[in-house]
Amino acid sequence: MKFMKLGSKPDSFQTDDNNVWYVASDLATDIIINVGDAKFYLHKFPLLSKSARLQKLVANTNEGVGNGDEIDIPDIPGGPASFELCAKFCYGMTITLNAYNVVNARCAAEYLEMHETMERGNLIYKIDVFLTSSVFRSWKDSIIVLQTTKSMMMLAEELKLVSHCIDAITSKVSVDVSKVDWSYTYNRKKLSEEKNNHVLNGVVRSMTVPTDWWVEDLAELELDLFKRVLVNIKNKGLVRDEVIGEALKVFAFRRLPGFNKGAISSGDVMKARSIVGLIIGLLPSEKGSVSCGFLLKLLKIAVMVGSEGNGEMELVKKIGQQLEEASVHDVLIRSNEGEPTMYDVKMVQRIVEEFMVQDHDPNGDFEVNGNEIQEVRRSTGGILSEASKLMVAKLVDSYLAEIAKDPNLPLSFFIDLAEMVSGFSRPAHDGIYRAIDMYLKAHPGISKSERKRICRLMDCKKLSVEACMHAVQNERLPLRVVVQVLFFEQVRAAASSGSSTPDLPKAIKDLNSASHGSSRSTTTNTEEDWDAVATAEELRTLRGELASLRLERNGGHTKSPLADKGPVHRGKGLLATKRILTKIWSSKGGTGEHSGSDSSESLGSGNHDDVKLTSTPSRKGRHSVS
Repeated sequence: MKFMKLGSKPDSFQTDDNNVWYVASDLATDIIINVGDAKFYLHKFPLLSKSARLQKLVANTNEGVGNGDEIDIPDIPGGPASFELCAKFCYGMTITLNAYNVVNARCAAEYLEMHETMERGNLIYKIDVFLTSSVFRSWKDSIIVLQTTKSMMMLAEELKLVSHCIDAITSKVSVDVSKVDWSYTYNRKKLSEEKNNHVLNGVVRSMTVPTDWWVEDLAELELDLFKRVLVNIKNKGLVRDEVIGEALKVFAFRRLPGFNKGAISSGDVMKARSIVGLIIGLLPSEKGSVSCGFLLKLLKIAVMVGSEGNGEMELVKKIGQQLEEASVHDVLIRSNEGEPTMYDVKMVQRIVEEFMVQDHDPNGDFEVNGNEIQEVRRSTGGILSEASKLMVAKLVDSYLAEIAKDPNLPLSFFIDLAEMVSGFSRPAHDGIYRAIDMYLKAHPGISKSERKRICRLMDCKKLSVEACMHAVQNERLPLRVVVQVLFFEQVRAAASSGSSTPDLPKAIKDLNSASHGSSRSTTTNTEEDWDAVATAEELRTLRGELASLRLERNGGHTKSPLADKGPVHRGKGLLATKRILTKIWSSKGGTGEHSGSDSSESLGSGNHDDVKLTSTPSRKGRHSVS
């Protein structure tokens, strides 16, 4: 820290227990100055020779108590401490100016009118030289000085102390990192002294200085000052948007203690609202300058405190532009108190809509291909790539599995969100199957037609082997879905074993061409087709045959009976399955949906007979439906 010493005489100011100050001198004092609750017994000559204001006050006052005049200056900036510095300067006593007291001393000297017109080398001149030559050239001192202006902001603004500090800080932010040699917070925390520092000319310098080295120091500033500094940095275009984003992130974590957990103290709502509004207003416009996770944390706090203006809409738009980066935990936004659902599903729908809007960018480039005009995706438009769409589809599937546990979640919320990404190509539908199974488990009372609607969201042909094994034992699914799964698994098992699939009834073949991508798809099958049931013995026979085919296909150590008997007997087994499927399909005397105890747990449950899926990698350590 820079400092400056003024004066050469020893300090002879003394005080008693009653906050009375006096100068140890043989000369009797002839003026009493009241500063707040402090009394200063001083001499006129050294004071009046340097302060125009004290001259005017003494000239206008009447005779006071004792041997001198008594005047009041209750509104001097900095109070008794600042006046003491100025008085000692007048007496020629040694005083030390530093970043912590220089603003108070400068404002007090201005109040007392200690200009060059009173005496050459007066206090105002000395302080201005110190500020220009030392303080504003130091990063840390500039930060400290700017912080001390808060207590006397109006006068500090008039004296241009605030603007000079901001300009000094801004200029240092843009300095090449190779020239950074002052003390700063970020580098000391991140770098190892043994490996990353070396000594040059006696000064410890970092070999690896991050471009955002300054953000933690800046986060120490008060809200308004932080905003002014960052706006100045942004307007001058001195640093990249990513660094601006990092500064906002550090400030949010510093000023909102519960930010990472998406919670704030009830007593800090107004303060948090101001901080959130400021951060949203300062967010860089460039996509990717801040992480999607940070934006979603900010949105959660904004929803919680009720952000002003269009803050939430701005966040939703920015999040939608990079939604593929989000995790399931990020998008679990709690509903406000009084809402029936646990999570704000409508908010997530708006975010997904913003993501999809970019696929219809009116500013996109176009080219003519034959008689058709096709949109050309920009090389920088990764958000529109198939990989990004697949990531968002998986995210939505995992999100649906989480919110499906809410017993108050309407089916329309679930289906509307699922259908938004139904057009995104996915190699497997295990994720949406898991979400559907979770919803059926948490909402056992939904009607048959509602079960049909939700099950149409998945394509049975795209279920993995593990998901198929679970589905054929899942008594929560409509029978038609179970039959579809059995059929497609048979076809897959037969194809992998080298056998041809025997002719099956036309009704079952039609399953292969049915539409499953949307609840709005049409089907020619009757309601009884959905409600038909097979006996437990028939289903056990089918499951056993599928298991045998799968063991043979996978080269299992335990060979199935079909594997031992060769292709001819495998064909006979498939014909037997055909007869069972035909019987199931033609049955009209069933009792509706599967009945009996819920022996089939959710996909990946604790039952050792169930098969676990790993289609939702964002949920660490847990891959089950239940």
